[in-house]
Amino acid sequence: MGNSSIPTVDLSPFFNEEGDEHGRRKATETLAKACSEYGFFQIMNHGMPTDLMNKALQLSKTFFQYPPEEKLKSSPGSGAPLPAGYSKQPDHSPDKNEYLLVFPPGSSFNVYPENPPELRSAIEEVFSHLVRVGSLLESIINDCLGLPQNFLREYNHDRSWDFMAALHYFPATERETNGITEHEDGNCFTFVFQDEVGGLEVHKDGEWIPIVPAEGKIVVNLSDVIQVLSNKRFKSATHRVVRSKGRSRYSFAFFYNLHGDKWVEPLPQFTTEIGESPKYRGFLYKDYQQLRMRNKTHPPSRPEDVIHITHYAIDT
Repeated sequence: MGNSSIPTVDLSPFFNEEGDEHGRRKATETLAKACSEYGFFQIMNHGMPTDLMNKALQLSKTFFQYPPEEKLKSSPGSGAPLPAGYSKQPDHSPDKNEYLLVFPPGSSFNVYPENPPELRSAIEEVFSHLVRVGSLLESIINDCLGLPQNFLREYNHDRSWDFMAALHYFPATERETNGITEHEDGNCFTFVFQDEVGGLEVHKDGEWIPIVPAEGKIVVNLSDVIQVLSNKRFKSATHRVVRSKGRSRYSFAFFYNLHGDKWVEPLPQFTTEIGESPKYRGFLYKDYQQLRMRNKTHPPSRPEDVIHITHYAIDT
């Protein structure tokens, strides 16, 4: 088990109206190094109040402590690209959690619980904050990759497929501690904030590094879309959640996503323009998301049959 910590990026220079060029340059350099070496980092001074993060965690904890029949009143409807509303992992799944999934505020797919009454407004406020932080981070990543100004923003301008989950991981048993099996996320990048129990771990250099919870900080992991676009210049982070004995874990995960109709392939800036071969064949994003969803709904009996981004890898 590794004991090194992940890099921390201070975003305050980007909120400074006077323009802290030195601070911005330092943050951008730290972020670029983290994206190429880890695919994982945490951000501070990101603009979302710590009180709001704690309030959202507490309200979600209240919801998850309700009896099953109360939670099931918020079961997903049909037609959404992912099951918006309350769901619990099937018993045969190796992942041991339940979650409340939402799309952007105002989405017709959303199914909110009536209780606790303040949960919906807290979730919508967190969601709106994280969209803004996501837009900022996208522009920094754009600069880190040396892409034309606003390239990623114009490529990924539709925010309707962003989603967020409030999660509850059940206490570990004597025989099993897995919360979420090791994986990479399929979207652009993901924000996570967790309660004091922790359990999130990132894989680097053959070791699992625990992400120690730090109040007010948000963990960021790069995901498959950025890895493919950059032709593996930036890493999609392998991570997992390990459960604690006798303690539930509560967290929020926000997925800065891509519209399903978008085509994803290595950009020419990282292939033809520099004489490198593409490491992935192109794909329609919703096709990949459907394959990943099937991993969850119909878990393969053999771990090697789980679909990852390697499904589109080109052997070189």
